[in-house]
Amino acid sequence: MTTDTRSVNQTITSDPSSSCDVELAAGPWEFDLVAGYGPGASEDDVIPDPVVRPGQLPAAYQRMDEEDLHARIRAAKESLGDRLVILGHFYQRDEVVRHADFVGDSFQLANAALTRPDAEHIVFCGVHFMAETADILARPDQHVILPNLAAGCSMADMADEDSVESAWEQLTEIYGTEPDASGRQPVIPVTYMNSSAALKAFCGRHGGIVCTSSNASTVLEWAFERGQRVLFFPDQHLGRNTAKAMGIELDAMPMVNPRKPLLGQTEQVLRDAEVLLWPGFCSVHKRFTVAQIEAARAQHPGVKVVVHPECPMPVVDAADAAGSTDFIRKFVAASEPGDVIAIGTEINMVNRLAAEYPDRTIFCLDPVVCPCSTMYRIHPGYLAWVLDGIVEGEVRNEIVVDAEVATHAKVALERMLAALPK
Repeated sequence: MTTDTRSVNQTITSDPSSSCDVELAAGPWEFDLVAGYGPGASEDDVIPDPVVRPGQLPAAYQRMDEEDLHARIRAAKESLGDRLVILGHFYQRDEVVRHADFVGDSFQLANAALTRPDAEHIVFCGVHFMAETADILARPDQHVILPNLAAGCSMADMADEDSVESAWEQLTEIYGTEPDASGRQPVIPVTYMNSSAALKAFCGRHGGIVCTSSNASTVLEWAFERGQRVLFFPDQHLGRNTAKAMGIELDAMPMVNPRKPLLGQTEQVLRDAEVLLWPGFCSVHKRFTVAQIEAARAQHPGVKVVVHPECPMPVVDAADAAGSTDFIRKFVAASEPGDVIAIGTEINMVNRLAAEYPDRTIFCLDPVVCPCSTMYRIHPGYLAWVLDGIVEGEVRNEIVVDAEVATHAKVALERMLAALPK
């Protein structure tokens, strides 16, 4: 197996709109201890502190032939039987997804884990916040494993507990803490699933809730029944697109800056706000543009364009439809043979849909391949290594959320699970 060890900072310079390293390494272990998010990462990603969660993979698994890795994974699955469940996110590479017992988006996988109560080991082929969520919802005797601890999330790292607490203090100074005549609280915190367990716990402590891209509109309705306004973090685009679809004016959706007095706004703007947006984003979905949609329509008259709601608002407005990864999957499934579909989401999922429906023309809006670089860190080598560990009686890369954090986070997550997508 060969690897490309070029610098993770190498980018395409001929096109100023390009910000991805398209030379993806076959083995992400080369980058596990490098500051940043690894091969394929966007220059727009904000480097967190600490810069990366340490990853590790023994050299024997790095050198192992791909078919040998797959054989090891299959053998471990057969040996462990119902004691094991493997969850795979839609954005995972095909060579990992092929071994998953469940494939889905964050909401679906959170529910899927609950359907296998006999599984002693939940191996989450996704990123860190997803494994944390699985651990919070799992039984105390279940072990949640993230094959590569370096698989984080740049969006999740854009909202940290200290910054959210600071913003909350400023907001309570303005709004107070007493409910209005109808019993609605001054502000309800809503965090996207793409956030740390600590921020989910923050929402649980303050009467808030977690959302996914599947149920964001249901969650916002839930929040407005209980609050006069919403603090939505970390993804500004999902918050803006969802609230706009509910009829909320853009002027009532200011973006806050926790590092500035009054969060970078005037007191009147904050008082008039209905949704307070955090300045976070997904670096993959941020790349999609209206110009890409116009180019697709020019090249393919009659093309159907579907995008993820993490895309900027003008992109969502220009598309024919927008929704979660599961929505996009269903959109393609409902199409007809011969249809041309342009998709604005992560490339692994787009390629998988194109292979699944060869009688349609399916392509990614972004001509520069830009995968979720952190999802890309899950490689069959890591999966084989952690499964071999389970067979040998060793739990490797276990994710354990602090008990107090888990207690409060579970409150917000259970509210999320009850808020069924429309």
